[in-house]
Amino acid sequence: MSIDVPAASGALLTTEELARLVKVDPSTVRRWRTASPVQGPAFIRLSARVVKYDPEDVRAWLGRHRTDPEESAR
Repeated sequence: MSIDVPAASGALLTTEELARLVKVDPSTVRRWRTASPVQGPAFIRLSARVVKYDPEDVRAWLGRHRTDPEESAR
């Protein structure tokens, strides 16, 4: 299964867009962001109420969470 993260066209993702992308509730993304340590992808806080995610950071975060069953079996 592949998750299609939007191309780096300068468009940042909102919390809701990231949630749709990884098929979780937006409250889960918010919880990842406020956990200590942070559990979700790197984020950009533009103001107290506006948080955005760079698609490249999302790709990197997903890559770090990828488990390859072939590698685990060795």
